Amino acid sequence: MHALCLQLIPLIPLFLQIPGPFPTKGPMIDHQKETGLWAVKLPSADSVVVRRTLTTLTENPRGLPGLNESPEQIEKRDAFWSTVKPAHFGVKLGSKTLLGVFRFIAVGMFIGLLGRNAIGRWLLLKFPSFFSLGWFRKKGPSDDEVRSASFKMWFVGRGFSDMNVSQDKTKPDMEITTRVVGPEIGYLTTPIILVQCALILLSHRDNLPKGGVFPPGIVFGPTDLQEQLEQNGISFDLISKKSILA
Repeated sequence: MHALCLQLIPLIPLFLQIPGPFPTKGPMIDHQKETGLWAVKLPSADSVVVRRTLTTLTENPRGLPGLNESPEQIEKRDAFWSTVKPAHFGVKLGSKTLLGVFRFIAVGMFIGLLGRNAIGRWLLLKFPSFFSLGWFRKKGPSDDEVRSASFKMWFVGRGFSDMNVSQDKTKPDMEITTRVVGPEIGYLTTPIILVQCALILLSHRDNLPKGGVFPPGIVFGPTDLQEQLEQNGISFDLISKKSILA
């Protein structure tokens, strides 16, 4: 029996051939005109996982071969990965108000500072509502709160209309905005995603890699995971695609 282990692992350094110059770091806090939100940079594992996926793709431009793929599946996998290009990726946490952003920062500082020692961790566990400014509490959310909650993730990509762009070109000339929307992200969306991934592992085992430790993107990219999620209340929308001043 072949086991497939999906795990978040550190990025192995590898230079990715991305058109154009390396983007500037930008401000820690800014207003995102595309979404109408104030945003602060989030030092999460998401960026590492995406970079790891793109690193694996750079090493395997046609994706990872399946255990016992059919010719049709090989063609489908090749076609899918041929459309994916390497990119610089970062994550930000958004709020409708600037005050909400400072609330994010305050909670992050509480967790970062108090989580370093046993006494601080005891305080966080003893008084979660106080140190999270009301976001977390011991009892957890009620059923009504879970049912009424939802999440939105915006993806704003900027790049070049010409793939042969030189490194001297300093500003992208194309912008695309997409959005993922779903029910409450922790208690509802997370189980939905895990169950659908498990069903794909069971029903499409021959089309998946033999085994190993991989980021989820490189494994589930060419599968019908997106379609399965859309059938279970998670939507993927193209908001806009436009030219921008270069």
